[in-house]
Amino acid sequence: MSKALLRFVLHWAATALSLWVASQVFEGIRFADAHALIVAALVLGFANAIVRPLLIVLTLPLTVLTLGLFLLVINALMLLLVAALVEGFGVAGFGTALVAGIFISITSYCIGALLRAGTGAPER
Repeated sequence: MSKALLRFVLHWAATALSLWVASQVFEGIRFADAHALIVAALVLGFANAIVRPLLIVLTLPLTVLTLGLFLLVINALMLLLVAALVEGFGVAGFGTALVAGIFISITSYCIGALLRAGTGAPER
């Protein structure tokens, strides 16, 4: 397996695990089944890779004005977008998405760091 593919799979696994943990912690996040969880993790990865950078550029003045706090709103919007696109994945509202987005980001980063440490891959 190539290093790029391994990195992608590890990131996908970290995101899926983070989403599952968030669904256990927050009542407002639910998955119908494991398939919805896996698809939601994949779609969230693509949304964060494609849509999120565009939103960051478009809202740069607002992000600078709020000293970067608007990025939390963008994270929440990404979760709500994925919930709208993936059948079987639901987020109760913006407040839940905001807090869960922070939680998922931190959890995903920590899990990814542990997975990279286990494979000997360097941090990025």
